[in-house]
Amino acid sequence: MKLAIALPHSSYKVTIENGVLGRAGHHLRRLFGNQSGSGRRIFIVTVAPVRKRWGKKLTASLAAAGFSSTTIEMPDGERYKKLATIEDLADKLVTAGADRSSIVVAFGGGIVGDVAGMLASLYMRGVTLVQIPTTVLAQLDASVGGKTGVNLSVGKNLLGTFYHPRAVLVDPELLSTLPQREFRAGMYEAVKCGIIGDPKLFRIFESTPPDSLRPDAETMETVIYRSLALKARVVSADEREAGLRQTLNFGHTIGHALEAETEYRHFLHGEAVAWGMIAATHIAIESGRLKRETCARITEAILKVGPLPKVRVSASKIFKLIKNDKKSVRGVARFVLPVKVGEVKIVDDVPELAIKNALDHLRRLSLKPRVSQP
Repeated sequence: MKLAIALPHSSYKVTIENGVLGRAGHHLRRLFGNQSGSGRRIFIVTVAPVRKRWGKKLTASLAAAGFSSTTIEMPDGERYKKLATIEDLADKLVTAGADRSSIVVAFGGGIVGDVAGMLASLYMRGVTLVQIPTTVLAQLDASVGGKTGVNLSVGKNLLGTFYHPRAVLVDPELLSTLPQREFRAGMYEAVKCGIIGDPKLFRIFESTPPDSLRPDAETMETVIYRSLALKARVVSADEREAGLRQTLNFGHTIGHALEAETEYRHFLHGEAVAWGMIAATHIAIESGRLKRETCARITEAILKVGPLPKVRVSASKIFKLIKNDKKSVRGVARFVLPVKVGEVKIVDDVPELAIKNALDHLRRLSLKPRVSQP
């Protein structure tokens, strides 16, 4: 399966194909032509678990296509998604001899993609970027769209750039070694795509036990493709998040605040977004924008994916973090609220009481055994 991301000033293709990692060199050779034979080097930015499991397969594929490659590791975890990591990686690129003709390959999950993407956008004022995502979240969302970024102590992704890759290679086979919790965390983003713009995708999650998706290669390709197709349509229409692209932030306003409040140690990103989507759905009910039966469908589909960590946060701290969020305008929180399955609305008039009530709802819901991690 292939998707084209068409932008005003550039475009690139996403290849979704089981086993494409072993053919990565072939794909990049076709993309860059005989440039690989003129000393153009590839620098693979990754983390230790990915390198140990899949690194040899990638480097062998690149070597077979005539590329010289160097692997650079970064620390694994959300807490390392910070400017100091970018500086450390840039120092390693200089030491390894990377120049303006070099290609940076982001080989990992969403954190690696964000950090390596930002690194590529800044190093020598911009070098070529290729994304090879290895987690569900990265494959069906983060690797496409050109957003890069790192966190500050006061909020998530407050430093970043828009910088698109030249190619994205998505290999669903890489998901076979993901821990179950990581797999489920990525699935929440696919549910999000269904809620905001693809009812058929949403119905897959209503009708299919999530644990049965993983061994079903054909359905997984469909989930990834439909999620990326939605994002491709949105990004192509609104590259810089001036309007339509903001709908992709459904669940992220409170989700990002939950991550920051717990110092990025309690929730995986997808888990925080899951709670954020449930909170936004609750706010939509309170504001009269959503029918109760639709609220129940959305909440049930989210909770069906798997257990979620408990919510124990201070409402006052969450309010402060929301105001510091990059999606806020002059301190006013911006929310994406569902109005039906497949349609959402961007609103700026959510009162603090509604946010507090939504947080209380999350706390109560998280105490139920079916949605709580041990």
